[in-house]
Amino acid sequence: MANLTLIYGLRLLPAEDVAEVGDAIVKLKNGREASVTMHIIEGGKEEIEKQLKTSLSAFFDFYPEI
Repeated sequence: MANLTLIYGLRLLPAEDVAEVGDAIVKLKNGREASVTMHIIEGGKEEIEKQLKTSLSAFFDFYPEI
């Protein structure tokens, strides 16, 4: 199995302050770019933690070979 890199970012902001979220760009060593889709989870602390854990677990379901 290849050595992998998981790229992620987290930031908490007041929900009413967020107007738009775009993809993040990753520059690869070969000169190409890859995009990272950003996701939004809203709610209280417990709701956000629960959904984040569920989302992370589901993410790895997309890659059963890992």
